[in-house]
Amino acid sequence: SYRISILDKSPLAAGETAAQALARTLTLAQHAEAWGYHRFWVAEHHNTDQLASPSPELVIAWLLGHTRRIRLGSGGVMLQHYAYKVAENFNLLAALAPGRIDLGVGKAPGGLPLPPRLQQGLHQEEKGTFADQLAQLDNWLSLTEPGGEESLRATPIPPRRADGFLLGASLESAELAARLDWNFVFAAHLNGDSALRRAVFNRWRELSPR
Repeated sequence: SYRISILDKSPLAAGETAAQALARTLTLAQHAEAWGYHRFWVAEHHNTDQLASPSPELVIAWLLGHTRRIRLGSGGVMLQHYAYKVAENFNLLAALAPGRIDLGVGKAPGGLPLPPRLQQGLHQEEKGTFADQLAQLDNWLSLTEPGGEESLRATPIPPRRADGFLLGASLESAELAARLDWNFVFAAHLNGDSALRRAVFNRWRELSPR
């Protein structure tokens, strides 16, 4: 048997506003929950007038407040983007509630004892590879116990960390997901080769500790 899930991109029809497209995303998520779907994921796309979801994190938070049981997630967050996301996050909020959103920006570190650690990746040459960035993200998600004044954790710490899914279409991606004990989703929209898909999943199953 199979569990059925939905990936939504929050598309805008001709003449629609982002608020209307996102309202349809909410309606679809609520219907998916009522119909017994297992997961509802929202995508991340940038610099396009046809899709209204540059920030899946914010859309997920909104959907959480209007659903009760269905799993919600991102398909998927683009680790390459950082400061750019601030403008996108607040544009998305302003699209949801025009005229009601304020953006306050501060220079202070916000209580963090070690703010320089968050500056990694400020310059392109400092970002490291995607594998490095994913490993760093996985490490932050795994740090749940205080480690003294020199410890930097991504608080608040949830009772259960979010399940990790790596989207990819190569053996290398499958190997990376397995190495970090992440789930793997094959990006068939990028490469529809069925033989490659079988090889990639077999590689992930072979190496995954699950």
